Order: sequence, then structure tokens, then C-alpha cells
Amino acid sequence: MAKTRILDKKSLEFLENYLNNAAPTGYEWTGQKIWMDYLKPYVDEFITDTYGTAVGVINPKAKYKVVIEGHADEISWYVNYISDNGLIYVIRNGGSDHQIAPSKVVNIHTRKGIVKGVFGWPAIHTRDKSKEEAPKPDNIFIDCGCKNKEEVEGLGVHVGCVITYPDEFHILNKDKFVCRALDNRMGGFMIAQVARLLKENKIALPFGLYITNAVQEEIGLRGAEMITQTIKPNVAIVTDVTHDTTTPMIEQKKEGYLELGKGPVVAYAPAVQQKLRDLITDTAESKGIPFQRSALSRATGTDTDAFAYSNGGVASALISLPLRYMHTTVEMVHRDDVENVIRLIYETLLMIKEGETFSYFE
Repeated sequence: MAKTRILDKKSLEFLENYLNNAAPTGYEWTGQKIWMDYLKPYVDEFITDTYGTAVGVINPKAKYKVVIEGHADEISWYVNYISDNGLIYVIRNGGSDHQIAPSKVVNIHTRKGIVKGVFGWPAIHTRDKSKEEAPKPDNIFIDCGCKNKEEVEGLGVHVGCVITYPDEFHILNKDKFVCRALDNRMGGFMIAQVARLLKENKIALPFGLYITNAVQEEIGLRGAEMITQTIKPNVAIVTDVTHDTTTPMIEQKKEGYLELGKGPVVAYAPAVQQKLRDLITDTAESKGIPFQRSALSRATGTDTDAFAYSNGGVASALISLPLRYMHTTVEMVHRDDVENVIRLIYETLLMIKEGETFSYFE
């Protein structure tokens, strides 16, 4: 595939629409519908499951099955307690960062629609500088302009309502994409672009391809755990985000050296099947696709683990997108890295042979 720009106007419009839509863990279906609508021209059929995972399938009758996967959910909060004076206390839905909460505007999702609120915080003038409290999960609170609990409930807000940030997609300095939920709707976006390229380039794959957008990754890889039992794949190539480690207060001796704009990150970990990983790195080298490497210890912490250890073992690998400021509302990725992840997955698929076992003993 020639190294032309992969992302066109239509794909970027889809990305913006897809990111701006809220799809918190457990509530992913509106985002999944946007994703499926975009993917429809490029696949033969869809599979969906009880909890909302969506899969576009190419060559559904093929016996040999390859998954390319991202996850659809985003971190959020739940209403946990409403005080008598109308303030809302929260618990996490996924790994929400309490330190970024103060002064953020929020959307509280109710049956009556969106209720706006703000994470309040004591004014700097009123705080004792000698013993300032940091934001913590038990002291942050939401104010939606109500004077008591009854007023809050009158808006339709109750314990269990999910809360998201309204921050929307924008581009910095021409090639940095910024938004909440790039972790990991970028994954769903990138695998959709792979399907698009296969269709546009009239590629006839010798296997079934399952373009999988899993739910509930942020609370324990649960969507992948469910859908891999349904698909029963032979191979899984997972894409998620990983940390750019070049910004302040990150210890590179611990986190490794990874940088925006330097290419996809190929993971080394026990869950990563080494012959499949070698196919990926060999493909990158032969096609001139820049890439970086990351060593992970016991687990990848991504859906790779769920696929790898399912169904008696599935040959799985992880290709990550470098990202700054994970689990904040200003997550940032480089357009070149996005295109190169797409390119690397696409080119790797073209190298997989029907029936390949990736056995270490053959």
C-alpha cells in the first residue's frame, strides 16, 4: 500500500462524531451504532452481543478466523450519594482521575436527558496553604445548582446515574488529535479504517476477519472476555493506547521510552504470541513502517490478555498507539501514529496465511 494519507475527510468526520458521542462503560450502544453505521459498507454482516460488543465480519463462512480489536468504552463516574444540601458525591466507573475533576463541567445522564453540573472546589482564598487537601475520590463533589436533595432528584438525577465529561474533539498544531476517550475509541476508529482499506483496495482475504469493538474493557476486559467465546478466533491482533513517556513526571526507567510521532508500539509480554509478534515486526520492517517496542511484565492490561487466554489459547498480539495524558479530558495522539497503526495492521493481515498455527513446534 502506497504511503499516501490514509485519513480522508469522511473518516475524520466519522472520528469527530464518534468521539464527541458519550459511551461510558456499560452504556456503549450509542457509540456502537455510530461505528456500525460507518463500517456497514465495508463488511458482510454484524454480530452483536447482550452487553453491546459489536463485530463487523468479512468472509463469515470461513473456518479460519482472525480478530482485529479495539474497545469502545470510556471512563466515567456514577452518582453515589446526594447530600441534604444538594451536592452529589461520586464513585468511579473505570479508572477516572480524581485529580483532574475540580472545575470540570459534567453531563449527568438521566432518563429525562442530560443534566449539567460542575465539580466544585473551595476557592484558593479559603484554603489553608499549610495543610491544603488534594482532590480525592471522597472529597470531590458535583454541584448542579440545586439547594437540596429533593431539587436534585426533581431533575431526574438518582444514585446510579452515569456522569461523563462533555469535552469534544479538536486538533492542535495540525497533526495532534485531542479529546477525552481517545482511550480507546481510537482503536475502534483504526480497525474500521483497516476494513475500509481492504474494501477500497479490493483485497480478498483467505480467512474470516472479525473487526471487533468490545465493551467494558475499562473495568476488567469484560467485553473481550465474552466475545472471544462467541467468535472462537484463531488469531487476535489488539490495538489500544499506551503512554508517551516524554512529558514531565514520568519515570522512563520504569515506564520505558515511548514518544508521539515515532510510530506504533509493539508489545513484548507473556500474553503476546512471539511468532505472531515477529510477523508484525517483520512486516513493519519490510514495509518501512516505523515502530517502537514496549516490555510489559505480567500482563498487558489490555484486551490482548482476554483473547490470549481464551478458548485453550489464541495467538494474540498488541499494537499500541502512543498517547499523552491518559484518562484525562485532553488525551493526545499524533496523526502519523494513527495512520501507521492502521497501515501496520493492514499489512500484517496480508501476511497471515489461512490455517497458520503460529506453533513454536513446527
